[in-house]
Amino acid sequence: MADPYLSSAVGAVPIELVRTSDRADWLNALSVADREQAERHRFQAKAGQVCWLGHGTDNVRVAAGWDGASAIAALGGLPLTLGEGAYRLTEPLDEVQLLGWGLGCYQFTRYRSEARPAAQLVLPEGANRARLGNFVSAVQLVRDLINTPAGDLLPNVLAEEAAQVAEAHGADCGIVVGDELLAEGFEAIHSVGRAAGDAPRLIDITWGNPGDPLVALVGKGVCFDSGGLNLKPTRGMRSMKKDMGGAAAALGLAQLIMAEALPVRLRLLIPAVENAVAGNAYRPGDILNTYLGLRVEIDNTDAEGRLILCDALALAAEDKPELMIDFATLTGSARSAVGAELSAMFCNDDDLANSLFEAGRSVDDPLWRLPLHGDYSHLLRSKVADSLNSAASPYGGAITAALFLEKFVNGTPWAHFDIMGYNVRNRPGRPEGGEAMAMRAVFHYLEQRFGD
Repeated sequence: MADPYLSSAVGAVPIELVRTSDRADWLNALSVADREQAERHRFQAKAGQVCWLGHGTDNVRVAAGWDGASAIAALGGLPLTLGEGAYRLTEPLDEVQLLGWGLGCYQFTRYRSEARPAAQLVLPEGANRARLGNFVSAVQLVRDLINTPAGDLLPNVLAEEAAQVAEAHGADCGIVVGDELLAEGFEAIHSVGRAAGDAPRLIDITWGNPGDPLVALVGKGVCFDSGGLNLKPTRGMRSMKKDMGGAAAALGLAQLIMAEALPVRLRLLIPAVENAVAGNAYRPGDILNTYLGLRVEIDNTDAEGRLILCDALALAAEDKPELMIDFATLTGSARSAVGAELSAMFCNDDDLANSLFEAGRSVDDPLWRLPLHGDYSHLLRSKVADSLNSAASPYGGAITAALFLEKFVNGTPWAHFDIMGYNVRNRPGRPEGGEAMAMRAVFHYLEQRFGD
């Protein structure tokens, strides 16, 4: 993707942002010719809607609508609507609004011969071009990874992508592969991924100064989820290339932390597997040992994400980090609760949860907290092991999944994001396809807490 931002450009076309609620007053202030032009094109000042004014004069400009609800949408719909060329703003906008322009330039073109030309924005004085570029790059990484078909992004490729990010930022990267997982105690990760042709693995990236506070990130890296022996139906399996969306979000966040040199000591853990079907696939009724030592009875092999996460969370908790954050496309129940455009958040610390919520609201990356309702723990009781991996009940599935994960964090301040990882419709700055949900919210929180 070409750089969406410019420092300067001769002849850049002005963009005048018009709020939907201000349309009437704005129309009345126009010249007769411009008012007729706006009305002829039925310009309602909706988000992403544009209208060219001043045709044939030296006052050519673009009016762009915005409903005021989403900061990302203020400019997010313009780059591909306006097309190739340089543009500038007639009024100052904040960082999130400017970021919307860069996010709106995104196109997934790996399997297409052509891309639509995108407009470029001349940044206003004082805007941090390098910082905006770091955000755009991180989101692009997440979107590209999620959008890539599973055949081209199996665990070995995800590991290569992570290693490249680590190398680019001088981080250390270790990868435990195949039967080595058993030797190091990661039986749950191994069991989920052992039936696939591409071996399961645990990616472990560390970065930062030893004296800085430790932040642990964990991302669910199920590169494709057939459901295992509890096979998904066709409709449920069709979108499962995105089941590594949590790993993508965690990796994108790690890249952003390192690019912005946030003063933290970072550890990123990504268990990467394909949940496949073969003669050696793990089965309903099997009992797995976990890294923490808890034994888990398998109720459903399609509840695999929590199994690979539990080993990684227990490993991360050993170092007693200041906080742990995990991202996972974990449950359909979370989507039923909050829909596809909100990140469901579970948290064992009220102050942390409240701060994350406010961070998400301030950067237009919305979160919604769901309860870690301990009374539902009875749904995970096993008659033959320490825990079931999933509840037989159809109720509260996102909550019981989070309660299962909580068993492995050892009291560490922890937030779990059950995300969609995918835009199911086109919105300004948020094209249909893979999405970095909750990533910018968490970064904003970390920057507020640990930044200089």
